[in-house]
Amino acid sequence: MEVLSDILRSMRAEGSVYFCDQLKAPWSMEFKDTTTASFHLIRRGECWVEAGGQTERLSPGDLIFIEPGRDHVLASHPVGRDVPGTGAVTLLLCGYCEFAEGTLTPLLEALPSLIIVREEEFLKHSWLKSTLDQLSAEYLAQQPGADLVVNKLTEIVLVELIRINFGRGHESRFIAALSDKRISKALQLLHTNPEVAWTLDKLAEKVGISRAAFAKQFKGLVGYPMFEYLTMLRIQRAKELLRETKAPLYEVANRVGYESDLSFAKTFKKYADTTPTRYRNRK
Repeated sequence: MEVLSDILRSMRAEGSVYFCDQLKAPWSMEFKDTTTASFHLIRRGECWVEAGGQTERLSPGDLIFIEPGRDHVLASHPVGRDVPGTGAVTLLLCGYCEFAEGTLTPLLEALPSLIIVREEEFLKHSWLKSTLDQLSAEYLAQQPGADLVVNKLTEIVLVELIRINFGRGHESRFIAALSDKRISKALQLLHTNPEVAWTLDKLAEKVGISRAAFAKQFKGLVGYPMFEYLTMLRIQRAKELLRETKAPLYEVANRVGYESDLSFAKTFKKYADTTPTRYRNRK
């Protein structure tokens, strides 16, 4: 199982579009106390964004992604500066996105709080640009079934945004881990068979490195000791099984590597802040 694909799947990105319209300058839109991440696409014209003291100018074709809970303002002019009405028109598409509650993955920590994809970068991802065009068209048309199509297209855009940012090579330990030959192989083994009773010795032998060197390198790049990462992975898989199947708890425990129901329940509560039964019942 390819590690990045498995992580993206487990994140269960969801989202939709809630605004797509023409705005005549001067205009401004304030976003406060948001519990979901936001994205804004400049279809035509331009705008300025101010978020947490950072100010950026967005041109036609640019897209910005902002983390959950980060207040921001979009405007036809630099925030705080009074300007006369110019009559210039901006076509703006706004949406939101969220990930599965309690997702356990260092990948979310690796994402910056603000991502901007410029129009020239979209030229390298022509299919993504056409997807955004289709997303705008579906939202504006509001034909039968449009909501479902808009939601699915938004999910595709979100996953691709994460992949684009991943490919930029930002200084992130986890991204470096996925690029490292030995640690990437170890992660591949863990994600493919998390139920296996993995040890440092066993993984170190699989990737061709000493136990001590492997333990140090794994923690240094991934950000967690191997056993803690494996536990997080197992609990993430357990959450999926509890949500998506009716398998009894002992079977869920066995499928993610726990022989004891008691041990599984204790570990699950530590990482999920609730019991497996309560987690399943609230879904």
